[in-house]
Amino acid sequence: MLRAFRDAFRIPDLQRKIVFTLLLLAVYRLGSSIPTPGVNSAALSQGTNSGLFGLISMISGGNLSQFSIFALGVLPYITASIVIQLLTTTLPPLEKLSKEGEEGRKKINQYTRYAAVALGTFQAAFFASFINADPSYLAVGWEPGLFTILVMVLTQVAGIAFTMWIGERITEVGVGNGISLIITSGIIAMYPREIAATAVLVRESADAPWLLRIVAFIAVILVTIAGIVYVYQAERRVPVTYARARGGAAGQARSAGQATWLPIKVNQAGVIPVIFASAMLIIPNLIQNATATRAPGVSSWIATYLTFGQPLYIALEALLIFGFTYLYNSVQFDPKRIAEQLREAGGFIPGVRPGTPTAEFLGTISSRLSLWGAIFLVVLTILPQLVQKATSITTFQFSGTGLLIIVGVALETLKQLEAQLTVRRYDGFISKGRIRGRMNRDN
Repeated sequence: MLRAFRDAFRIPDLQRKIVFTLLLLAVYRLGSSIPTPGVNSAALSQGTNSGLFGLISMISGGNLSQFSIFALGVLPYITASIVIQLLTTTLPPLEKLSKEGEEGRKKINQYTRYAAVALGTFQAAFFASFINADPSYLAVGWEPGLFTILVMVLTQVAGIAFTMWIGERITEVGVGNGISLIITSGIIAMYPREIAATAVLVRESADAPWLLRIVAFIAVILVTIAGIVYVYQAERRVPVTYARARGGAAGQARSAGQATWLPIKVNQAGVIPVIFASAMLIIPNLIQNATATRAPGVSSWIATYLTFGQPLYIALEALLIFGFTYLYNSVQFDPKRIAEQLREAGGFIPGVRPGTPTAEFLGTISSRLSLWGAIFLVVLTILPQLVQKATSITTFQFSGTGLLIIVGVALETLKQLEAQLTVRRYDGFISKGRIRGRMNRDN
């Protein structure tokens, strides 16, 4: 795959696409350094480094901690996409649109943009109210009030719309999925500063235990990356045989008896269960803030047992990840629908009867893979917390979720480059063949 990235620079068309993508990502990162009017970024960064705020800040490349004009970035779009995706499988009108080809997908994308702007307005109002609640978060000359909230909300909505435009332009004209690349660039943007802080720690720590901790920390990160690559590409291939001829992807009929397979990924849900679990676990923090004066006992108990890194917090996070993994996979992977599609296409799984037995067989496989996928996400979420506690290294925010996003986007982008290189080589081969054929006819 790395060779595909190297070969892409040798083709002018792909080279222009890569440069275009990098330029738009640079524009996004430039906007990430511009703070929202009325915000004291230095004071705000101290209050948004844990829980859901920390997760959002990590995904946005620290934009939330600074509350830049791109503080929310693509997060409303991601949330709206997940909601629309779930509704597509439950609401008949959206399901009908999804089956209408390119026009249906355009309408669904349009609905997703509207939902993203509406959701982003609500989220911007929430964060603006959070900032206005503490005058220390406001810049000099700004006072808490409706005008300040309105300025912040309008700035954030404009930033959300512009970020969505950048992502769509990268997807249409550039290389890779624009939204995913924006998230990845935000996560990677935090690494140089954290690596520099860790390097300072290495220079200042002359004793052997600290050096051993840092070496162990790096080793765990490398092992985690290798595990993510292995699990991300892991899939269960269910053999499928077609009893009659059917149309192929290129319009060619496939012969009867042809065997293929149905791939089912181990980690079908990606990082969505982790995001949902983190969103649910911010509720205790909200309860703690609301009961700080009225019920100090409840607030103290939450601060003691339900804060980031505590055993009860980790246990609840693991249970929520398991639950959301099974819920999301059950919505995305419908065994009955797939069994019906196989029967209509004349396909069947060898040794399994079509219809209900096929649906039950696929459901069993999906449940088992969901179990391993949930275990993988739990380990990926809890491992960084345990490693940071054991090594006492806090200068580098080791996040399994961030690594999963980076590795997944990198693999998908390289696959797209490989596919485009293959198409261009194939087209070049056909063109050369036509030229040779004409020369032979002329001779």
